[in-house]
Amino acid sequence: MDVRALVFDVFGTVVDWRSGVAREVRRLLGERADAAAFADAWRDRYAPSMDRVRSGQLPWTPLDALHRASLDELLSELGADDVDESTRAELVMAWHRLDPWPDAVPGLDRLRQRHVLAPLSNGNVALIVDMAKRAGLPWDLVLGAELVEHYKPDAEVYDAAPRLLALPPGQVLMVAAHVSDLAAARARGLRTAYLHRPDEFGGRVDPPATDPDADLSVSSLVELADRLGT
Repeated sequence: MDVRALVFDVFGTVVDWRSGVAREVRRLLGERADAAAFADAWRDRYAPSMDRVRSGQLPWTPLDALHRASLDELLSELGADDVDESTRAELVMAWHRLDPWPDAVPGLDRLRQRHVLAPLSNGNVALIVDMAKRAGLPWDLVLGAELVEHYKPDAEVYDAAPRLLALPPGQVLMVAAHVSDLAAARARGLRTAYLHRPDEFGGRVDPPATDPDADLSVSSLVELADRLGT
C-alpha cells in the first residue's frame, strides 16, 4: 500500500482505558464502588453521550465535559452524591492518565520512522495531549473530533485527516480495534487496519479476531510495523 500517514483510534486501540479508569476509581472512591464495574458503566455512557451531540440535543461539547456529566449520573445512581467537587474533577482526569498497551509505544516508534502518525480520536485535544505526554505516545500531530466539532462516526472527522495532511484519502490508513470505526473510515475512502484487542473490555465483550473488509488485520502495533515494512 502507498500509505503516507496512519491515524489511530485511541481508547481501546492504543491505550487500555478499562484498567486505567478502574485504577483511579479504586484510588479515589475506595470501597464505595466496584472499580471495574464502575469503569464499564462509565464507558457504556460514552456513545450515548456523543449521540446527544450528534443529534443536536446538546451543542458541541468536548469529551471531558461529557465524561463529567456521565460521572455525575453514575455517582447519583450509586448513592454517592456527597462525593466532592475535587474528587469528581480528579476522576475525570483518569481518562487523561491511561496506560498504553505493551506493544503500543514500540510499534508506534517503528511506524513513525516512515509514516506521519496522529490520533483520530473522539477525545478532546487537551486529553489526548496529556495522555501522550504521560504514556510516551509519539504523535506527530493531534487530529480528531474537537477540530471539526463532530464525533465519530460522522464523516467530517474522517474527512479532516487527509484534508489537513494534504493527502488523498487512499494514502491515509485508519487503525482501530473497532469494526464500526473502520467501516466509517472506509466509507470516506481511507485504508483500514483492524487491531485485535481481546482484553479491551476485560472479557465482557468478545471482539472479532479480524475484520474481513480491512486492508490489514493484526494482533499488535509491532505486527503492523512488520506488515508495513518499517
